[in-house]
Amino acid sequence: MQRYKNVFSETQACKISDMLLLLSLVFLSLAGTALADIYNNVDELPRNLTFDFIVIGGGTAGNVVANRLTENPSFSVLVLEAGPSPEGQLNHTVPFFSIFLREQSPLDWNYTTVPQVGLDGSALQYPRGRILGGCSSMNRLAYVRGSSEDYDRYANVTGDNGWSWNEIQPYIRKNERWTSPTDNHNTSGQFNPAVHGFHGINSVSLAGFPSPTVQDRVIQVTEELSDEFPFNLDYNSGFQLGVGWAQSTIKHGKRSSSFTSYLGPEFVGRQNLHILLNAQVTRLLQTNSDPTEFLTVEFAENKDAPRQRVTATKEVIISTGSVGTPTLLLNSGIGDPNQLSRFGIKTLINIPDVGKNLSNQPMLTLSYFVNSTNTFDDIIRNLTLRSELIRQWIETDGDGPLGIGPYGTHQVFTRLSKNSTALETNPDPAAGPNTAHIQSGIQNGDISPPPEGHFMTISLSLNTPTSRGSIQLNTTDAFDQPLIDLGLLTTDFDVLALKEGIGIAQRFVGARAWDGYVLGPLSNITASSTDAELEAFIRANTSPNGHIVSTASMSPKGAQHGVVDPDLRVKGIARLRVVDASILPFVPSANTQFAVYMVGERGADLIKAAW
Repeated sequence: MQRYKNVFSETQACKISDMLLLLSLVFLSLAGTALADIYNNVDELPRNLTFDFIVIGGGTAGNVVANRLTENPSFSVLVLEAGPSPEGQLNHTVPFFSIFLREQSPLDWNYTTVPQVGLDGSALQYPRGRILGGCSSMNRLAYVRGSSEDYDRYANVTGDNGWSWNEIQPYIRKNERWTSPTDNHNTSGQFNPAVHGFHGINSVSLAGFPSPTVQDRVIQVTEELSDEFPFNLDYNSGFQLGVGWAQSTIKHGKRSSSFTSYLGPEFVGRQNLHILLNAQVTRLLQTNSDPTEFLTVEFAENKDAPRQRVTATKEVIISTGSVGTPTLLLNSGIGDPNQLSRFGIKTLINIPDVGKNLSNQPMLTLSYFVNSTNTFDDIIRNLTLRSELIRQWIETDGDGPLGIGPYGTHQVFTRLSKNSTALETNPDPAAGPNTAHIQSGIQNGDISPPPEGHFMTISLSLNTPTSRGSIQLNTTDAFDQPLIDLGLLTTDFDVLALKEGIGIAQRFVGARAWDGYVLGPLSNITASSTDAELEAFIRANTSPNGHIVSTASMSPKGAQHGVVDPDLRVKGIARLRVVDASILPFVPSANTQFAVYMVGERGADLIKAAW
């Protein structure tokens, strides 16, 4: 029982009665995934097994690869995951409690960036899931594909049409299981069934229990200001511009992650699938006499634990994300000789772009006082209310406002204006003319509300940043954090675009639909703020989205730039692939969860085709 008491301490959820705690234990015990073939330490791993494939990282993409490869009963797969299982963790199950997953935790890598020049020298906390399911077990659940142009650009820059929008459609259907919202309301006119999958693995749904106070006004804005904010039936159709109903990876009031879906009970019992937790990979080692084979994997439970080794007979697949993947490659002697030599690491494979070209979307949140008490602010501030809602969520198996994410019922995708200052002085970084520069979420509350008042917030994400950062080694100890430079707001375009994004938000809340409801901004930023005031506000209040890509980027086969070929093989290495967000050459105009699932699905097919 101590394990679950720790869960409630970690959640910061509330002070509740012993009876409620008992109910939570019973529910979470029944809801948890069976751990038949998930091992907590290396001593439990059967020693007489050999593995065809070793997947490094049981995250969003890694679990997809493990699932799909073990569909073939002749393939044996070992997944090495650095963290524990999220089974029984309330914050990682209740969708609304995703707001509590940004604090330091044993289930997080607890990264800190280097001081960000573009953010007045601030060093930022950067959450990443150190847990089975990776960031799909702790993200904010948004299911956003991006524009068709995003994927067509991937095809163009890699020379592989298999990454195009039309060609990834089968992977959308394999991944997605469209699910009714928690409250089972009529969803007619809120999405387009023709563009969704209903027989996949990972659940996607519209928000249950939406707030009519806000959602009705959002729809009124699409009618009143239809030129700038047209209604879009389904922004995941490939055409994303406009205002659409939000879609999330939620199944009947519970988080749907790669852990709950791709490692669900019907899969985790496969005799050829083995998952070792608490196994952080430290290096890849050359195997036999072939300098292009890195099939031996070194790992350890913690910094002081003895190093263990296991060898794959077919391939090693790295799925440790846009921070972990370049760090592992560099520690293994794969990367830029100039960087490696500073740490006395022998360069085994010369790939200068490892850890370079990091792209991340900056985000800015604008809060407005509203004339209502029907917001989620009190759920965050009022422990008694939160206790009651936890009881409701448990007793009804996911019903109630905790069964939805805190990020609103709609998403807004807009482009900068045709006379945009940012576009007058810079090339357009979007993948095409139908790709959004700015993504906005309309939220019925503030995730960090002041002690008094009720709020509506608009989160602005610059989906097409031109700033670039990097991942570099800090020491030769794989358990030490790398140097993470997100490079936020280091180009004029990004600052100018966010200024225009603020104007877009101000025009949205300035619509007549909000008369009498929106009372005024929480900040001192108004329509009359000067450019200098706007820039100061942006640099002081911008934070990074959890959408890092490009640190092990794809490029055409044979190209001297990039890190992996379009088949995701690491350049110059025969049987090593990267299958995670790091391979995307550009960040899509979207939250990256869907794109990573897609990379996992296609990556698995590429591996299966090779064997």
